Amino acid sequence: MEAGEKAIARRVTDGPRAGWLQWMEPVPDTFLTLLGPIYSQPDGAVRAIVELEPRVHHRNRLGSLHGGFLAAFADHAYFSAMVAVGRPAQASAVTVELSMQYMAAGRADHILRAQVELLGETGRLLFLRLTLAQDGRTIAASTATLRKAPEA
Repeated sequence: MEAGEKAIARRVTDGPRAGWLQWMEPVPDTFLTLLGPIYSQPDGAVRAIVELEPRVHHRNRLGSLHGGFLAAFADHAYFSAMVAVGRPAQASAVTVELSMQYMAAGRADHILRAQVELLGETGRLLFLRLTLAQDGRTIAASTATLRKAPEA
């Protein structure tokens, strides 16, 4: 890490997510702070699990998780996953395409889990997919293309 640069994630040392990484947003008062704490852990060389505990303000007027919230979490889960699999420079990548498929209503009182996989990459692009689930039930899926950030 360069002098003056803030950490992107910190290792959780106690509690139910001991050993996981917690995202540390380096810029205060940005959109990501609306999502709440986000945790990740690697699940192999190209896969990661990313979790978040939804809050009541993440619901739509019908009482289920808002589709825009799910899309925002999916988008950020890709970056958290890259950090978890040992590619922290990609926290500065940018999304160039994101697709969502909604399959079931999500609940604000259950942990939201993203299973993220890096499908492949070129010199400039990363291709990823994920599923969002609660209690083992898939509620949404996504694919994304990210423009890579330079790696040191």
